[in-house]
Amino acid sequence: MDCIFCKIVEGSIPSKKVFENEHVIAFHDIQPAAPLHLLIIPKKHIASMNDVEPEDWPLIGEIHRAAQQIAREQGIAETGYRLVNNCGPDSGQIVFHIHYHLLAGEKLGGLNVRSA
Repeated sequence: MDCIFCKIVEGSIPSKKVFENEHVIAFHDIQPAAPLHLLIIPKKHIASMNDVEPEDWPLIGEIHRAAQQIAREQGIAETGYRLVNNCGPDSGQIVFHIHYHLLAGEKLGGLNVRSA
C-alpha cells in the first residue's frame, strides 16, 4: 500500500506528533491553513468516511475523543476550533486515509454553520 498516512503511522515518514494512543495519532499538517492545523488519523487504514464499517464506529469515536483531549492540551478548547473531515474528491480529500483536520488559533473564516 502506498498511503502516506500509513507510512507516518509506521514511522517510515517523520511527523511532528502531538498525540498518540493505541488507535489514533495526531500531527501537524505540513501545509497549515490556520495557526494551529493538526491532522488526526486512525492507525487503521480506512480510505474515507464512506468506507467506515460497523466495527469501525468505536474508532471514529476515539478520533473525536482525541480531538477533545488535544484541544484541551493545546489551550484552544475554550476559544474554539474546527474539526473537519473531507470525504471524496469533490470535498477536497486528496489523501485517501480517513483523517480529520483540527484548525484553530484565530477566528476562522469561510463556512460558518450556526445552530438554530
